[in-house]
Amino acid sequence: MSLPPPLQKGDQVAIIATARCISKAEIQPAIDLLKSWGLKPILGSSIGLQEHQFAGSDQERAKDFQDQLYHPDIKAIWCARGGYGSVRLIDHIDFSSLKKQPKWIIGYSDVTAIHLHLQSLSFASLHAQMALGIETKSSSTSIQLQKVLFGDDASIYSKNIHPLQKNGVASGEIIGGNLSVLYSILGSSSIPSFEGKILFLEDLDEYLYHIDRMMQSLKRSGVLKVIKGLIVGGMTVMNDNTIPFGKTAEETISEAVQDYNYPVCFHFPAGHTHANLPLIFGKVARLEVSSSQIQLTY
Repeated sequence: MSLPPPLQKGDQVAIIATARCISKAEIQPAIDLLKSWGLKPILGSSIGLQEHQFAGSDQERAKDFQDQLYHPDIKAIWCARGGYGSVRLIDHIDFSSLKKQPKWIIGYSDVTAIHLHLQSLSFASLHAQMALGIETKSSSTSIQLQKVLFGDDASIYSKNIHPLQKNGVASGEIIGGNLSVLYSILGSSSIPSFEGKILFLEDLDEYLYHIDRMMQSLKRSGVLKVIKGLIVGGMTVMNDNTIPFGKTAEETISEAVQDYNYPVCFHFPAGHTHANLPLIFGKVARLEVSSSQIQLTY
């Protein structure tokens, strides 16, 4: 797995829109944050474009992404916001330049499609807060992001103990992201191997029965059988029908993995939560789940 080098003060970081449209004003706090770290924010050509809900056409968004991948002075690429649309770019982009110049691709939620595709090509990426809304997150969200980008210790310690967790220790590359996005591209060429890896899942605004549908798919496809550990982040703002499904998202996930003997934790501080701490996808990590805390160390 190819890991990007740590950033240095003065490095350029591009902000691009791979999905929904967004204005410069909406990401001004992120621009100011990068400057405070001594970095130089560069706005991609997709910022400010609009075609219906998208930040320009697929071709315009893909060109912006490709330009930043090719540009020798751009050291990291920060996705501006999610929504929907990142998956539409994958087949229009040549990622091979990352072999010679690895760069952090930063984002979460809809960007899960890009993360998975990158891992299928053996490129690491960074599951972390988008540029949009970073000022609304916990201070630890931006502090941890800065640490990862500058090559400092990115370990995460959480006191979010859950009654359904499974204690234990596992080591492996971290993989995954948004459950709905992962589910939507199962069987495609963008899906990497899950064998021997630690799976991370999070989701937002889903129906509880659909969480079950997606977990059953991961189970029946063999994904849950071959992983070494499971990290469940925010399962935020879940919905239910008039006749209740009868289980929480956490209970549904716990049931899906009950036959497997690996560590499982819940309410990990990543995803659509106030604390959205960065996860290095593709880097070997050690997960320890105990009755006192959860440790994720690199």
